[in-house]
Amino acid sequence: MNSFTEKITDKDFIGKLIPQKAPFVMVDKLLHFEEKKVIAGLTISEENIFTQNNKFTAPGLIEHMAQTVALYTGYQFFLKKEDAPTGYIGAIKKAEIFELPSVGNELKTTVNVLHDIMGVTLVTAETEFDGKVIASSEMKTVLAS
Repeated sequence: MNSFTEKITDKDFIGKLIPQKAPFVMVDKLLHFEEKKVIAGLTISEENIFTQNNKFTAPGLIEHMAQTVALYTGYQFFLKKEDAPTGYIGAIKKAEIFELPSVGNELKTTVNVLHDIMGVTLVTAETEFDGKVIASSEMKTVLAS
């Protein structure tokens, strides 16, 4: 599987890798990709639908983590020259939110893929801001058939 070290910040390209569309896009950078691991970013804006009182909400953090998984899957399909599939959060086994980021903060989420079998992906995710872990989760995503 291809991996790269150059980050991808073209929002139009990122938009082609995930099934979500504006205003529901919660990833704006692909920072790292390799087999079983992806790192994505998001700059929190005032206009984001999950921003309230200049803070990014807990549901926004969970959606950002899930879309990081979608970005992993979408980039895999891009490498195979196929369209990105639609997927869903199948289950959240554990989610912890330690701090809500503010408008202007740059999130970096690392997803490690534990299992990826028959359209079901089990992952751990960790979101950081400024080198500090602010959220983590274990989740399962499922591709639509």
